[in-house]
Amino acid sequence: MTKPMNIISRFRKQSPNSRGVSLTERPGRNPAQKRNSRQKLVELRSFQEKFSRYTGEKLSGLQVLFRLGETVLHAILPWVLMCGTYGAVISLLSHLGFLSAVKESKALPHVAVALNIALSLLLVFRTNAAHERFWEGRKLWGSMVNTVRNCVRSIWVTVEERLPGDRTQKEDSMRLVAAFAVAMKLHLRRDPITLNDELEPLMSPLQYCRIQEASHGPLEIAFWLEDYVQHQYENRHINGFQLQDLHKLLNDLVDILGGCERILKTPVPIGYTMTLKLLLVAYFIIVPLELVDSLHWWVGPSTAFISLIFLSIHEVSSEIEEPFGHDPNDLPLDFICETIKRNVEDLIQHAPSSRRMVEWPRASSSMVN
Repeated sequence: MTKPMNIISRFRKQSPNSRGVSLTERPGRNPAQKRNSRQKLVELRSFQEKFSRYTGEKLSGLQVLFRLGETVLHAILPWVLMCGTYGAVISLLSHLGFLSAVKESKALPHVAVALNIALSLLLVFRTNAAHERFWEGRKLWGSMVNTVRNCVRSIWVTVEERLPGDRTQKEDSMRLVAAFAVAMKLHLRRDPITLNDELEPLMSPLQYCRIQEASHGPLEIAFWLEDYVQHQYENRHINGFQLQDLHKLLNDLVDILGGCERILKTPVPIGYTMTLKLLLVAYFIIVPLELVDSLHWWVGPSTAFISLIFLSIHEVSSEIEEPFGHDPNDLPLDFICETIKRNVEDLIQHAPSSRRMVEWPRASSSMVN
């Protein structure tokens, strides 16, 4: 028992903490290097760096703000100007003495407070519901990336190559897996395949003609992949267990498609959205009447600013509740699909060399023996 205790005590004496040196400090770094490292950490936490990791685009801070706020401002700017004009009219009517009866009303402040509380709660609920739909869509597309990687890796490793054309068929089937993701993106965005050429390099000309005529492109590609896997099993290029694994991966792709279609075809209830808009209109009508007695001629700009805040929250929620569109606040599906295609092409190009790298140590060890 004494020897282990001596070893532990000796280790504690020689540890950096016992000598008063912090574990996070690194010897040999001057203050300039420490400042540069801290600055890099701050830059990594900036929203333009997060936007770059999210979409793959390198933009400055102002460009990111303009990109994200462009569609929102374009949608709400007419309403903000209308609210500001209404507030200016209320200021003018108050100056001319037409609102004396409204100013003397004791119920108006209570109505404004009640509307403010109800509207805040409804906006919070709307934002949470929209973000939940957005996050569920992001998780589904994250599962899509992982399933595509597993599927193409399994096809490459498990399907045997016996004839000269087997390698070409295998590579074509792996590109079809990437084509499934691209077709799913076009399907969720309701973009016609005839006006988009992303799928053309991922399949044969005959398949590209057929996919343009199909009513459901992703399911058609899933059928082609299923047929290829079954054909390989019938030709004894894969065994029964490998067939089951590949079937499961293809079923996972279809399940992810179904989850995204559930989000797409089940919007937030329209009655709830209409109620929220009616409350917003009532609030924007009552707020200037409440503020005119204290702000006078500043009611117009104040009403415009208040409407800008509430309408921005409402519009951002409206955008992200349908996360598969083309809006800047939607999911970066183009970037995700480019990542999938790049991963598949990297596997096709580098997989033969990686196999030789695995076999090389075995061959060298046999030569040594």
